[in-house]
Amino acid sequence: MIDGLKVIAFDADDTLWVNEPYFHAVEQRFCDLLGLPLADEVVKKRLFEIEVGNIPLYGYGVKSYILSMVEAAIELTAGQIDNESISEILSYGRWMLEHPVELIGEIEIVLAELQKSYRLVVVTKGDLQDQERKLADSGLEKYFHHIEIVSDKNEHEYCKLIQHLDIQPAELLMVGNSLKSDVLPVLQLGGHAVYLPNETSWAHERVDGAGAFDKFIEIDRVDQLLDILK
Repeated sequence: MIDGLKVIAFDADDTLWVNEPYFHAVEQRFCDLLGLPLADEVVKKRLFEIEVGNIPLYGYGVKSYILSMVEAAIELTAGQIDNESISEILSYGRWMLEHPVELIGEIEIVLAELQKSYRLVVVTKGDLQDQERKLADSGLEKYFHHIEIVSDKNEHEYCKLIQHLDIQPAELLMVGNSLKSDVLPVLQLGGHAVYLPNETSWAHERVDGAGAFDKFIEIDRVDQLLDILK
């Protein structure tokens, strides 16, 4: 049990539902489509660099990713990419945006139980329309008191959330799969954080340093939250 806890905030992508594996699948299809005399890892590395470089302009999400993929295709083929291949890349985006929502583990059971004792909120970043669609399609919206979709997750955004919820940092627990976005900003404010890693975490979200905080907990499965909060 965590004394004084009032609100539990959940990340969405790869915490409530599967997300990153679809990006990895499309990334491999992109490499196969280009068919360049380069190792796949070289192509993926350049795509990643372009994607991260575009975040300040395009933000996060599928649409940003596909725009970056088109840019990478033009660069890597020295402008020789054909219209048919561009159309194929655009179809990857439609596939991702229309993909059915796949919940992670026993998340709905966990939310139903935690809702009895705590206010639950979602804090996620990315494309507003896509995140709203996934939340609606997931069937999980009914468990949440508040939903926050932001352009980025950092200390400033968490401060605003804490003020909006009228709580102290120590009364908040954040649950997510990203040390950079879900865990460290909350710990640095004096809140609690549970790290739920997965095998396909996005490279942009990988950082170190959370273990130095006494309010940091790492779990392997989402249902372990119930044991922590007994």
